[in-house]
Amino acid sequence: MSAQVEGMERAPLVAVRHGLWSWLSALLVLLLSLPLFVLAGSLFEPAGEAFQHMSRTVLPRFLANTLFLVLVVGLGVAGIGAGLAWLMAMYRFPGRRLFEWALVLPLAMPAYVLAYAYTDFLQFAGPVQGALREAMGWRRGDYWFPEIRSLPGAALVLILVLYPYVYLLCRSAFLEQSVCAIEVGRSLGLTGLRTFWRVALPLARPALAAGVALALMETLADFGTVAYFGIDTFVTGIYRAWYSYGEPATAARLSTFLLLCVLLVLALERLGRGKARYHHTSGRYRQLPEERLDGWRAALASAACALPLSFGFLLPAGLLLGHAAGSGDVLSAARYLELAANSATLGLVTATLAVALAALLAYAQRLLPLAHVRAGNRLVALGYAAPGAVVAIGVLIPFAALDNWLDAWLRACCGLSSGLLLTGSIAALVFAYLVRFLGIALQTTEASLGKVKPTVDAAARSLGARPGRLLLRVHAPMIAGGLLTAGLLVLVDVVKELPATLLLRPFDFDTLAVVTFNLARDERLAEASAAALAIVLLGLLPVYVLCRSIARSRPGQGG
Repeated sequence: MSAQVEGMERAPLVAVRHGLWSWLSALLVLLLSLPLFVLAGSLFEPAGEAFQHMSRTVLPRFLANTLFLVLVVGLGVAGIGAGLAWLMAMYRFPGRRLFEWALVLPLAMPAYVLAYAYTDFLQFAGPVQGALREAMGWRRGDYWFPEIRSLPGAALVLILVLYPYVYLLCRSAFLEQSVCAIEVGRSLGLTGLRTFWRVALPLARPALAAGVALALMETLADFGTVAYFGIDTFVTGIYRAWYSYGEPATAARLSTFLLLCVLLVLALERLGRGKARYHHTSGRYRQLPEERLDGWRAALASAACALPLSFGFLLPAGLLLGHAAGSGDVLSAARYLELAANSATLGLVTATLAVALAALLAYAQRLLPLAHVRAGNRLVALGYAAPGAVVAIGVLIPFAALDNWLDAWLRACCGLSSGLLLTGSIAALVFAYLVRFLGIALQTTEASLGKVKPTVDAAARSLGARPGRLLLRVHAPMIAGGLLTAGLLVLVDVVKELPATLLLRPFDFDTLAVVTFNLARDERLAEASAAALAIVLLGLLPVYVLCRSIARSRPGQGG
């Protein structure tokens, strides 16, 4: 009886604690979703003169170029990523162990860095065309050479750096597929290629769609590549509306249209999938039947893996290294240290906050598995689908209004000026990074927390542990690896982020990405190479983590 009374006394207290977690989760969701709500509200405002002018002149070109990039990049990353994943999962050939992890390396190469390297390499005055003219005795106008600074060139650059998204997810999906389905297909006379097309690829559709969706979101968010190549897309239009026309409302409206395009891509995939399910019912996780390739087939498989790796990472990294070593006109060591410190500060502050907020939101969902809590977390994760320029506009409008209101209030009450507390410091920039990249940390944290058995929570609560103490003392140590991975991914994404940094950085505050872009835009590619190489080297950290995890991507699968 005493135990029942004690339980009844504790019930209201537990409800209060759970209610506090619910309110905390809702407050964080509203705060982090504020930029998206601001952009959505711009659709209900009357269109300004600048928007009407852009809609009559350049908006159709923005739409056409953006659709071209989405279609070509989507097809390219799907074909290359899924094909390489199938080779790695099902065949043995020379170099397979090396390619297994090396094919992920292009993820460390920002698309705009690749664009700078290949522009210098393939332009008229570059080494390729120079050697061609010298060997053939040609002059300008005597031959045709593809122009890298073009819409197809931008699509090719994006494909080379984004295919690892599809490769990683599809390879994991192929390794997790039931042996039974593959054996049944082969027993019906399907060859290796037909088994891939008729059995394995349909079963891996969720992974393929997720990888392509990630690549397309990065394509829609890209600013450095298309701006350097002089291609008009929605992102460059947003930047132009803000800086050239000085029209925040026009930039917000364009940002909303771009965000709607992203949501449309995701919704179409969901609708196409319908109610189909792609899991298998067999528990037979054993080594997949691998076929050893010999002769010309082995050489062809090795070449198929070497080409995207070479053009997506090895060649541009070598070009950057050569420029950095041979350039006589480079930034001073002190300037590089300052840029690296700025980038590291932004990355570390954002990563720390993102991991803490992701842990709070993920634990609130575990504590309160309710529909509105899950919906709030999904809304927060939607920020990753928003391009950096879109998030920057959504942050800048309310933060600038708050800065102006606070300054006016202090002047009226105290005769003091607060200045630009938010938009004049890194506060607005860090908040934009959180909106943009918290989804990565949240998904990683939720996946790690989902592996902790509910019995752990029950045992800790039976000993009197409160929810906050349970999170800090029990769950956090158990998912430390996942939290570290989440922080590392956010750190590197912040260092590579360009459009949001360009729009929101304080005066006289530059980062490695900003200086790289500015030097390359001024055709000072040799000087830009050192800063670009620093970004690439930092990007290798999460790639190393991913390479270690893909070997353990299938139950019962070794290295």
